[in-house]
This record gives sequence, structure tokens and C-alpha cells, in this order.
Amino acid sequence: MDILQGMITGFAVCLEPTKLLACFFGVLVGTAMGVLPGIGPAGAVALLIPLTFHMDAASAVIMIAGIYYGTQYGGSTTSILVNIPGEAASVITCLDGYQMTQQGRAGAALGISAFASFIAGTVGIVGLMLLAPPLAEFALRFGPPEIFALVFLAFTLVAFLSSGSMTRSLMMVVLGLLLATVGQEAITAIPRFTFGSVDLQSGLDLVPLIMGLFGISEVLLSLENMRHGEGALTVRPTPRFWDLLPDRRDWKRSAGPIGRGSLLGFLIGLLPGGTGIIASFGSYAIEKRISRHPEQFGQGAIEGVAGPEAANNGAAQGAFIPLLTLGIPGNAVMALTLGALKIHGIVPGPFLIKEHPGVFWGVVASMYVGNILLLALNLPLIGIWVRLLKIPKSILYPLIIFFCIIGTYSVSNSVFDVGALFVFGFMGYLLRRLNFDLAPLILGFILGPILETSARQSLIMSEGSFGIFIGSTIAAVLLGLSAVVLGTAVYSELRKGRLSRGLETLKREMEASQDKP
Repeated sequence: MDILQGMITGFAVCLEPTKLLACFFGVLVGTAMGVLPGIGPAGAVALLIPLTFHMDAASAVIMIAGIYYGTQYGGSTTSILVNIPGEAASVITCLDGYQMTQQGRAGAALGISAFASFIAGTVGIVGLMLLAPPLAEFALRFGPPEIFALVFLAFTLVAFLSSGSMTRSLMMVVLGLLLATVGQEAITAIPRFTFGSVDLQSGLDLVPLIMGLFGISEVLLSLENMRHGEGALTVRPTPRFWDLLPDRRDWKRSAGPIGRGSLLGFLIGLLPGGTGIIASFGSYAIEKRISRHPEQFGQGAIEGVAGPEAANNGAAQGAFIPLLTLGIPGNAVMALTLGALKIHGIVPGPFLIKEHPGVFWGVVASMYVGNILLLALNLPLIGIWVRLLKIPKSILYPLIIFFCIIGTYSVSNSVFDVGALFVFGFMGYLLRRLNFDLAPLILGFILGPILETSARQSLIMSEGSFGIFIGSTIAAVLLGLSAVVLGTAVYSELRKGRLSRGLETLKREMEASQDKP
């Protein structure tokens, strides 16, 4: 079946009333779950997957897909407005999105986020439609050594994330790695740093960590600013809908980041272990590196919102390729989708297109419809989200704390996690007071277990030989890129240090010359 005939079949399937309703319900719930802190795409799909038991296979996957890329849309909203990531891939959006809110440009940030997500989703769908089989075969070449090299490359990119010292960013990565080691070791199940606590046996949870570091700490910092007479969460009046949207200058600055982020996210989404958070962090690092004004990143640069938001949505679309064409789930959501397909007696793989063309092409076509629905849903809501900032702080801050507690407790019904939420909140407050960036810490915490597990598996495969990491061409290329990135970052730091010392010397010489008669 050729592509044109396949898409005709797909639209015939997805435009059936039941399929269209499943798509609409999926994107609507996905957006809501993305806005609510603490749930995330995997949690949203896990909660709603029982609804698919009484659906046909195409409707089930269409709904799950809608939930997945819908959470990518919704997750940016709280990141931009109140500095609380709706899900992990939106962490990097906090850096510039929240600064834009502080500058009264929340509408432009939300608008460019919605458009970037739509464009990236469209690019991902075209790639899924045209390139699925050959790209899936390439993704199949990624074993433990290649995944280790990919994650290691992601860690080296933190050198470009911080607006301050690279050393401080790397310190935060190491802290994230240390926090990730708490609990049972992945391969041998040996407890580490649990100190006899049953609650720590399964490790620290991501939700209280993110909610505490970003949500609770933001409230504490804002209260401190209010105590000193400084405003917080202020926004200029935006009475007209068109005033909320990005202007021509915003589009000019965002066009390149959206294009690069869409492509990068799609390619990373193909890889096992390649997640939206790797894509968004990578996009941010690239945009900051090639920008003519890197000092603006972290201070409200719209490129820092457009690129990562495009990247995480592109990754969401690309993740379906290895699942549908090879039967290999690249992340937790794809694993749940695989389970939903098997419940209906469908085994995804190379024969899915021939044996179940309605399911494959119906899902692909539904993504076109879903992205249009998401854009139509999100743009009118921008004004409503911005108006939330006009809620009095005496009401808004308790609501933020309340949602952080509810989001944390709802994951595992654990009072221990609620306690951890406030511990991480106080820790985030101290780190931010000391001018440490928190995003690299989250990257280290999320990717640390993947790095460790892939390294252990690689060494087991090679019987302890480190040569396995350079024996693979893909792994060697990725590690080589990591070396180049680190070398460039170190050189930039040294050059920056020499330049600042030279400017200080010149300043002292000028002052001395002015003092002379």
C-alpha cells in the first residue's frame, strides 16, 4: 500500500465519529493532565488505559496517542506561568518562559509554545508517514553502549545550559546523579543509601523532586521578595486576544529554533531511551550555543521557549516509529501503548502495516487531526491562563502549594513523598538563593539510572572491557561529539576568564591614569 492510499485509509478511519471522539478526548485530557503538576504523560495514560478495554484497537491507540502529545502541549503552561513544570520535558521551559511571564509577556510565551508544538507535531507526523521503516531499522542498532553514549552526550550539553558558571552546572548534574542512586540498584537490587528506610527502598520519586525544587521554592522566593517590597508574578494588562500572541519580531527569532527543535526532537524520539527531556535540553543547548546573544538565555529569550517546546513534541511523534514498525517501546508511554495493542490481539512490528493498515494509518492520520484540535483548544485558552496571574498572591500561593501536595500524594499515596516535597522545596530555595541552576539537577536525576544501567549492561556484555564503548561506530561518534562539546565549553570558560581579567586590568589602568595629575 503506497503512502497516498494509506493516508486515505487513515483519514477514513480517524474521521469516524467514535475515532474522532477518542482523539478529542485524548488531547483534551492530555492537555489537562499536562497542566496539572505531578501526573505527566505516563501517569495520565496509566490512569486512563482501562477505558481502552472496551474500545477497538484503533480507537484505543488514537486516544493514548492524543493523551501523550497532549501532555507535551499542556506541560508548558505551568512552567511558563508559575515556574512549575507540568512534566519532566517542560523543566527547561521554566528558564526563559517564566522570565517572560515576569516581564509581562506570558501570552507571547504561551502562544509561541502552542505554535511550536503544532509545527513540530506536523513535522513529526510527516516523518512518521514517510520515513518510518528505514529510521526504525537505524534505531534498532542502538544497544546499551550506544544508549550510554547518547545519555553521556546529553550530560555534556549542560555546559551550555547555565547562564553562569559551567562548574556550577556540572555540580548540579553530580548532585542529581547522587540523588538518583538512592534505592535499589537496577541490576542486582542491592539497596543503596536507604539507611534502613522502607520508603527509600524504591528510590526518590521524580514528582516531589520537581514540585519541591520548582514549585515550593518559587513560593518561598516570592514571599521573600514580597517581604522586601519586590513584586512577584506581575503581568501587564492584555485586553485583546491578538495582544497575547507572538509578534513579528518573536516569529523571526523563533523560526530557526522551531525548525531545528522539530528535527532534533523527531530524531531523538526514534531512539530507545531517547526522551522528550533529552530533546528539549539538547535543543536549548544548541540554541544558546549558536545564538548571537547567549547572555539573554535564562533572562527571557523566546528562543529558549520555542526550541525546547518544538523538540519535546517532535520527540513524542518520533517515539511511535520504533513501536509501530518494530514493536520496541522507547519509553514508559510506548510500553503502555504496546500493552494496549496486545490486549486487542495486535502485535506491532514489521507486518503491522500489511496486517492492520487501518490501525497504523488511522493513528498517523489522527495525529494530523489531534494537532489541529490542540491548536484550536490552546490558543483561545491563552487569555484565560494569563488572567490566572491576576489572582491575589494571598490566594495564588496557597493554591500552588495545595496542587503541589495533591500532585505529589496522588502518585503513590505516600505521606513520605509529601515530606520529601518540602525538603526538596527548602533545598531548591537555598540553591536558587546561591544562584545555582536547577535544570541540570533534574537532568542528572532522570538520566542517571539510564546511564548507569546501560554502562553496567555494556560491561557485562564485554566481560569488563571498556573497549565496547569505542568498538561501536555510533557510540564512538557520540562520545567524540561529547569530547568536542566539553572541549569547546572548557575553552569558552577559559577565554571568558581571560577576557574578564583583561577588562579588570584595563579598568584599573584607566582609573590609575585618571588619578595622575
